[in-house]
Amino acid sequence: MEDKLADQIYTARIGDITFKKIVSCSPGTPIFEAAIKMSEQKTSCLFIKNDQDVYLGFVTDITLRDNVIAKQLSPNLPIDEVMDTNIVTITPDAYVYEAILMMFSKKSRYLLVNDNGNYVGFLSRNRLLSEQAESPLVFIQSVKSAVNTGDLKLKWQKVPGIVSQLLARGVHSKIVNEVVTTIADTISFKIIEEVIAKLGPPPAKFVFMVLGSEGRKELSLKTDQDNAIIYEDTGEDKRAAVRSYFLDMATQVSDKLNFVGFVYCDGDYMATNPNWTHSLSHWKYNYKNWIEEALPEAAVKFAAFFDCRAIYGDLSIMESLRSFVDEELQKPIEKFYVYLAKNALLYEPPLTYFRNIRTQKIHKKEVFDIKTAMTPIVDLARVYALQNRIFQKENTGERLKALRELGVFSEEQFNELSQSYYYLMGLRLKHQANLIINDQAAPNNFIEIDSLTKIEKVTLIEIFKIIQNFQSGIRMKFTNSLG
Repeated sequence: MEDKLADQIYTARIGDITFKKIVSCSPGTPIFEAAIKMSEQKTSCLFIKNDQDVYLGFVTDITLRDNVIAKQLSPNLPIDEVMDTNIVTITPDAYVYEAILMMFSKKSRYLLVNDNGNYVGFLSRNRLLSEQAESPLVFIQSVKSAVNTGDLKLKWQKVPGIVSQLLARGVHSKIVNEVVTTIADTISFKIIEEVIAKLGPPPAKFVFMVLGSEGRKELSLKTDQDNAIIYEDTGEDKRAAVRSYFLDMATQVSDKLNFVGFVYCDGDYMATNPNWTHSLSHWKYNYKNWIEEALPEAAVKFAAFFDCRAIYGDLSIMESLRSFVDEELQKPIEKFYVYLAKNALLYEPPLTYFRNIRTQKIHKKEVFDIKTAMTPIVDLARVYALQNRIFQKENTGERLKALRELGVFSEEQFNELSQSYYYLMGLRLKHQANLIINDQAAPNNFIEIDSLTKIEKVTLIEIFKIIQNFQSGIRMKFTNSLG
């Protein structure tokens, strides 16, 4: 029965649950009047909206305690001077698990429910979590409560068990990816906060971004660090000190992440590398160069840094960079896309001439690399997303869906690619969790061919054929060659 209740979080939609009534006031309402209204309406959250019915923010009991009473502010001040402005909305057709993950990723305790332009109620994170006491998503809340890096390490060590539990229940691998990524993001957020508390306030606005699989919200259990820092441009007199601060921060964050279990990146795609901690103007120069150079190595770097996502700091910096890249991609850059396409053709599905699974021998066992097998789908989704200027979709599945909606892929093509990708992802996660839990071994991407059932082998062969067909399409479209 408990398993059934816990699983409902992955199938129930927001519209299936009862919302709380929205209580609101105008921005100029005195603080004491807002508090009286909260008391009369028996609500712990009061939303603030303007004359155009636009929600600007909210206040809670905690807001009044921390921002008013503790600071001894006058209760006659307007409420908008102390409100939280992190307004996050969701639609009734979204899943409950999406709402919870959104709350964690957006660092929000409340969600406004928007039904076709009308706000019909709100939800609190505590309420959703309390109703899902057996759900692994509640574990994320415990990560937020960790008091030191040692605690975070212990939390991360429990993740393989959570992955195994979710997969055993038949939870979609996309959801499992999102859960793992949210846990990783939460750990990173806690570590960054800890480092900032030690170093002192940052000397400039900045954003800490993650790259690669974490940037795409597609973390597996074999993961390393891929991150970078962008900070705002400052005057010449402050430049050296600002750069020194963020490089120091990067080193301390990276060391703590490594201690927790996110190992250093072999390719050095980390903020500790001076090349990947820079001002916004320098980052714009990087992207512009990669696009204009149109060289194979530049395309590889661009691909790595296109799969990026901000997890801490001033999000406007990331938006500024994305807007700049969007403008650059509107210029005639056919050669750039050719190299990106060729990059997407580097890894071929492991099929033999006779359409069997091609293996390699490791420790006397016949295995295939499932990460390499999945890479072409990630790459082709990225190429088409770039060509169609899809920037707000970081995830491979989301990119495929957006491409279907634009008519780039048919419904059949979307289903083939999406189902193939997440089947491979599920197999990969299951393999890694089993290695950690059952074999007490480090996770890897090499799946032993003899461990697969006949149905799994047949399914893999069909998936690899699908990938081959799509790679042929990329050759035709971007490189104008079948060779």
